[in-house]
This record gives sequence, C-alpha cells and structure tokens, in this order.
Amino acid sequence: MMQCLHAFVSGRVQGVWFRQSTVETAVAHGLNGWVRNLDDGRVELMAKGNEHGLLQLEAWLSIGPKLATVAEVKSERLENTEEFDGFVII
Repeated sequence: MMQCLHAFVSGRVQGVWFRQSTVETAVAHGLNGWVRNLDDGRVELMAKGNEHGLLQLEAWLSIGPKLATVAEVKSERLENTEEFDGFVII
C-alpha cells in the first residue's frame, strides 16, 4: 500500500546538497515525489511509496548529507492520491 510523507526540515539545509541528496536517498528506496527549498531557509518534501521506504527516508532526513546540520524535522503522513513521476527537485 502506498503512503505519503510530507516533511519540513530546518537547520543548515540549504546550500549543502540537501535537495540532491534527498533525491538520491528517495530513489534508492523506491520513492516518488519532490523536494524544494523554501524562502524561510527550510526544505520541504513530499514522498510517496511503501512504508519501509518512507521510514528509511524519514530517518535519513534527521541526519542529512555531510555538510548539513539538521535542527528539526516536522513530518506527517497524508492520504494523497496525487501521482508523481520519479523524484524531482522543484
């Protein structure tokens, strides 16, 4: 069963390859969706896939790539019927 994860990540998460690393991590776990920078310095993402893949991505978000310093991850599961084609940066 496909589920959807909507998350906001704050800290030092822009300009440190966070979005590209999120794409790579999501694709490695068979997820589809998108990731983007927000004007307030956070990163937002929507990921859709199986529970295991979403749990793996959610765990990775609290660490992020090598240059990032994650302060907080706020996430929620949503019922989402939207279809995504791959995982992209928007």
